Amino acid sequence: MIRIVLADDHPVVREGLRAMLSAEPDLEVVADASSGPRAEALAAELRPDIVLMDLRMPGAWTRSCG
Repeated sequence: MIRIVLADDHPVVREGLRAMLSAEPDLEVVADASSGPRAEALAAELRPDIVLMDLRMPGAWTRSCG
């Protein structure tokens, strides 16, 4: 199972991504966030395999991405 945290400042985008990803049997969306700092906290707490983040949203932690 691949565990994912979604991060986007638009709720409709997060909901759409969650619906699309949840349809796949080997993917699990474990949390979502509307800001970079919240996504960073969730990633540290939940240790997902992937953080799928909108890098242009306010507060995105681009300094940590690479």
